[in-house]
Amino acid sequence: MNKFERLKSDLETLGTGRMKAFGSSMLPILKSGTLLTFKKETEYHIGDIVFCKVKGHYIDAHKIIKRDAGKGYLIANNHGFENGWTRTIYGKVILGEYEKRIIYKSE
Repeated sequence: MNKFERLKSDLETLGTGRMKAFGSSMLPILKSGTLLTFKKETEYHIGDIVFCKVKGHYIDAHKIIKRDAGKGYLIANNHGFENGWTRTIYGKVILGEYEKRIIYKSE
């Protein structure tokens, strides 16, 4: 079981889960290596940073930038690159910790 499958399972069974995210696509909000805490929600909103699946690929921490009743949620990184539309969101980031400091907390 890879880290994405484990997080998906934790969110489905426990409602929360944690995973480190790597890469620069969410700078300056999240740094590479940030430990993220996710929470499963009943509803997601524009601006939420989420763990989802787009076009068959797991996306561990990108933002919802649009919602559409027919298409679902449009997912993008923090630099304007759109991953695509999805209806499959597993959870949202509620806390980001980097080098033992909180660098992100959802509202």
